[in-house]
Amino acid sequence: MSHTILDSPLGPLTAVDDNGALAGLYLSEQRHLPDPARFGPRDDTVLPALREQLAAYFAGELHRFDLLLATTGTPFQRAVWSALREVPYGTTCTYGDLAAALGRPTAVRAVGAANGRNPVCLVVPCHRVVGAAGALTGYAGGVERKAWLLAHERGQTTL
Repeated sequence: MSHTILDSPLGPLTAVDDNGALAGLYLSEQRHLPDPARFGPRDDTVLPALREQLAAYFAGELHRFDLLLATTGTPFQRAVWSALREVPYGTTCTYGDLAAALGRPTAVRAVGAANGRNPVCLVVPCHRVVGAAGALTGYAGGVERKAWLLAHERGQTTL
């Protein structure tokens, strides 16, 4: 494991590399941040594809990341994270929508908890999930960042 720190319009992003695969992508002050000692030494040469794709995403040119991931989680968390990758760029869904898509319509809170533990923000677009009435509820990186990301994906921000 090693890590790098990348500049972004959202502030610094810490990217964790696991032998060429993305194991984590964290915003500063993010809830559920693992112990940084687990990230390994800093190496600013790792994850060049992530750097390129993040630049394209923030330029509005990339709508879906294509990276090798090395995330760890429970089978349910991994199912939620997989479903998140199917939420189209520039759109939102509710926690209830995700629970229903997983065949677990009563698991709305569990979906929310798994969403909040997503270890690769942006790449797995947990920011695209909103409350039942469309409210910008819960985002491990902060609701202000969630609002910015959704506006960005709708073409309503400038860098």
